[in-house]
Amino acid sequence: MRADGAEDDAEDDADDARERGPLRRCLVTRVRAEKAAMIRFVVGPEGAIVADLALRLPGRGMWLSARQDVLKAAATRGVFAHAAKRPVSVPSDLAANIAVGLRARIGETLGLARRAGQAVAGFDKAREWLLSGRAGLVVEAHDGSAEERARFLAAMKPRGMVAVVDPLSGAELGRVFARERVVHVALVAGRLAAMIAADTARLAGIEGRDVASSGDAA
Repeated sequence: MRADGAEDDAEDDADDARERGPLRRCLVTRVRAEKAAMIRFVVGPEGAIVADLALRLPGRGMWLSARQDVLKAAATRGVFAHAAKRPVSVPSDLAANIAVGLRARIGETLGLARRAGQAVAGFDKAREWLLSGRAGLVVEAHDGSAEERARFLAAMKPRGMVAVVDPLSGAELGRVFARERVVHVALVAGRLAAMIAADTARLAGIEGRDVASSGDAA
């Protein structure tokens, strides 16, 4: 792991020149990956490191792999200050704030999918989409009953593999669909489903856990 040095500076400068490209280099691991799999950071007006989850904030982007160990290394080894070429402060609750922000993004994207007719909630409606082959992604409440989830996901067996993620609680999913609680959501394949899958993977990495399973694991 390298946090400083002329070679790293040269790599960072080269990455700046490729700012419009599809890949970014992690400041800690030095591995290049798709932007959707990483977290972008900028220096805020007060010199604090800010996570730019929507990729909209101005300033030079600093990129990390969406992993708990990588974030800890960057926060404790001066990686941000080196990349920014100036003193910066790293909030102690940075990881928690990222997790909150990612959950909010997932909820907002689910809301867009619902309003666009690309998502349905509830055991019967979501199961119908699974059985018809319309579902391209399943979102399960992470605090749902294991037995009920297994019974629901059994509908996927004859229809092949559909990705399953569980980033939110039943109450959080319920707020998206104007209900007290939701356990099962099905989405059509497409941009919004891909955004939810990507943000779920980033959330799992930041929290230091595995992304939820595909259907065969249920």
